[in-house]
Amino acid sequence: MGINILGMGRYVPEQVLTNDDFTRFIETNDEWIRTRTGIVSRPMAGWEPTWYMGKQAALKAIENAGIDPKDIGLVISTTATADFHTPSMASIIQNETGAVNAGAFDLNAACTGFVYAMDTAAKFLSTDRDMKYILIVANESLSRFLDFTDRGSCILFGDGAAAAVVEYSDKLYSSVLGSEGAGGKFLYARSMQVAPEVACQPPEDFSSDYEELPLHKLHQDGKDVYKFAVQALPRSFELAAGKIGVTKDDIDWFIPHQANIRIIETAAKKLDAPMDKFIITLDHYGNTSSASIPLALSESIDKGIIKRGQKLALIGFGAGLTYGGIIIEY
Repeated sequence: MGINILGMGRYVPEQVLTNDDFTRFIETNDEWIRTRTGIVSRPMAGWEPTWYMGKQAALKAIENAGIDPKDIGLVISTTATADFHTPSMASIIQNETGAVNAGAFDLNAACTGFVYAMDTAAKFLSTDRDMKYILIVANESLSRFLDFTDRGSCILFGDGAAAAVVEYSDKLYSSVLGSEGAGGKFLYARSMQVAPEVACQPPEDFSSDYEELPLHKLHQDGKDVYKFAVQALPRSFELAAGKIGVTKDDIDWFIPHQANIRIIETAAKKLDAPMDKFIITLDHYGNTSSASIPLALSESIDKGIIKRGQKLALIGFGAGLTYGGIIIEY
């Protein structure tokens, strides 16, 4: 079982927020942000809704794949920041791209979403051989969920989308998906306010100041997320690699979730792998959640950094707390 990436596309908003821009409304500076995160700037959605960014990335992926969108059998949108509870972003994108014969659903595994979707696509394609192509769209508008009074979190995130058209292949493939649900309290955003008298209460171990947090805004415990992340990234690779007898030396490129340069550097040390094997794009994208891995992948392909026949390790972690890794041949 394996998959072949036929084509990729990406879209980021024209509006960009630099580190210096944050100094206008919170106490921070470029050096503080840059040295702690590796981020210099990040795109921010203005008028663009999540589905629109996903549509633009999807159209580019379809064009680069050279296929008829009518031959797409399934559209999977990975987003934690959907514009609607329903319909799904995937259904809107399915219509907007002319994939009239495709099924469609959203998948929310937070920042690990693209890895989850790729593995889901691989399993669909291996069990339904009449399905020719699957369109995966990672589209996120994190800026609409940020608390811009919290300098520890608002500086980290950006908006954007990336998409991939994949087909069945017998190329090298391995995967692992996981979750440590007990850590859900370390990174979350509510969908609604729950009054104290309502019987349906949040889990007891979620933030005690839950009701005082701004409605719908992201809450992150940076230290605990960091502790999880520096273990989850290398673990995701090692578990997937162990299934097929691949080592770090066999991998041409690691494409990690782009959350924080310190997390990636620590993961590289734990894997005893050189940093020059890691694709880094967080300096100009920030953390775009599920879109971060495919944005890095798409950009690197377009620049000729990633070439056909090379072995890639896509490793991620995110709210949930989820983690996952896939090893593929491009």
